[in-house]
Amino acid sequence: MHLDKDLSTWQTFRRLWPMIAPHKAGLFIAAVALIINAAGDTLMLSLLKPLLDDGFGKADKSVLLWMPLAVIGLMLIRGVTSYASSYCISWVSGNVVMGMRRSLFSHMMSMPVSFFDQQSTGTLLSRITYDSEQVASSSSSALVTVVREGASIIGLFIMMFYYSWQLSLILILLAPIVSFTIRLVSKRFRNISKSMQNTMGEVTTSAEQMLKGHKEVLIFGGQEIESQRFAVVSNRMRQQGMKLVSASSISDPIIQLIASLALAFILYAASFPAVMDTLTAGTITVVFSSMIALMRPLKSLTNVNAQFQRGMAACQTLFSILDAEQEVDNGQRTTVRAQGDIEFRNVTFTYPGRETPALKNINLTLPAGKTVALVGRSGSGKSTLASLLTRFYDIQSGQILLDGHEITDYTLQSLRNQVALVSQNVHLFNDTIANNIAYARSDQYSREDIEEVAKMAHAMDFISRMANGLDTVIGENGVLLSGGQRQRIAIARALLRDCPILILDEATSALDTESERAIQSALDELQRNRTSLVIAHRLSTIEKADMIVVVEDGQIIERGTHQELLAQAGAYAQLHRIQFGQ
Repeated sequence: MHLDKDLSTWQTFRRLWPMIAPHKAGLFIAAVALIINAAGDTLMLSLLKPLLDDGFGKADKSVLLWMPLAVIGLMLIRGVTSYASSYCISWVSGNVVMGMRRSLFSHMMSMPVSFFDQQSTGTLLSRITYDSEQVASSSSSALVTVVREGASIIGLFIMMFYYSWQLSLILILLAPIVSFTIRLVSKRFRNISKSMQNTMGEVTTSAEQMLKGHKEVLIFGGQEIESQRFAVVSNRMRQQGMKLVSASSISDPIIQLIASLALAFILYAASFPAVMDTLTAGTITVVFSSMIALMRPLKSLTNVNAQFQRGMAACQTLFSILDAEQEVDNGQRTTVRAQGDIEFRNVTFTYPGRETPALKNINLTLPAGKTVALVGRSGSGKSTLASLLTRFYDIQSGQILLDGHEITDYTLQSLRNQVALVSQNVHLFNDTIANNIAYARSDQYSREDIEEVAKMAHAMDFISRMANGLDTVIGENGVLLSGGQRQRIAIARALLRDCPILILDEATSALDTESERAIQSALDELQRNRTSLVIAHRLSTIEKADMIVVVEDGQIIERGTHQELLAQAGAYAQLHRIQFGQ
């Protein structure tokens, strides 16, 4: 899926505005404070005329008396307005960042699994962290600059026209040239900024892979490979940054050159008798000082374009994620507890982006309360069947029925509330053991309930030896636990959930033989009176299943009980002989 969608800057800002609008009071206060602040700078310059013409030129002592008070007053106003504008802008941008991150987070949680199959975790993390921050910081900085410097330019022009419209008119004629220069570099700013965001995602992904696979890097001696990989993406990030600096740096001297030429021409024009007769020492000082003062806001407005384009480029990327289609959830049917009758009818499924079907014309019935086991080589399609039952993916043809109704007729929440899953890749959260067992339902279960299922899963054996017991925080993805311990937590979680349908996807793969034997009794109890779909490589764990289904290349090639399949002397019997050395 290509996430980048080309929107104009204005269209992007219009979409961003609803996130800013709830905080427009703070924005308004900041804008007013910035305008007053800019007006203070302009008024400070205007004091030069009475100071030179009256205070010093005419030796008017009254001017020299009130002038210091005026300067102190203007500086106090500038200080107060500077604080107010900074605080309000930070408050608005902080709320916008929080709102955008929450929107992204919520939207991603409702995305189909296929979306995450095609996006790296590092890139998505970069979107939530770096890009959302870039939108707010760049946009708020740009807003401050536009309002304050824009007000300064307007104020300075008004004052200049008031004292000498002839000289000021020359600067007005140069405005189209400045505007053309800014527009010329705007597109390049946006394109480079978008490339920088993509490269930042690559940097995050590279670092994340090294950190998550640190043990593999060490054991296989992959330090040099990972260093080179990170060096490549880091250098690409540096190159993009230099391109941005180059585009920004070249626009600054161009604007300053235009302004300098204008100032030189104005100095020449001031020597004309018709103009000179209208000027006093104070007037010419105010006009020239204003022209020099214009250089700073003009330069800032040139630079603000780079800031704003960075923010808008990040905004476009984030909106492309928010525009991505969420999981289809058009079902209306709900059920408190399903009976558990499941049927696959002529199901064919192909993963997005692939041509070869993962499952072909699957017909399979799982009677309520019975255990059906799926066996076969890796990649044969066993786990795909489980993913379709929970609607992690939607089938292209055929039907999947639950209690006689298509699973698409149920709401996603109602459907998934019927299923407990224990997979070979257990994911635990950086929380206490108790909260991991009662994940998403901690308010529904008592401490005794949690302890009971932990005992059933033989997890209390190691939990009781921990200093804080069930209140032990286990770190990111249960890093403080062994693989077998994590799997026991997952089994306890499934026991507590008490759903009518159970999926065990290599549920005991991380356990040693002794632990597996101990937990198998808990799993047998868990499977009783539940529709269970068991995926296993160890055939010893599924010999008691009501039906064993052999899957190969996305098709069912055998089905029957353990004894029936051994008697057939087919694929299952061959797998059995291999595992048991017969």
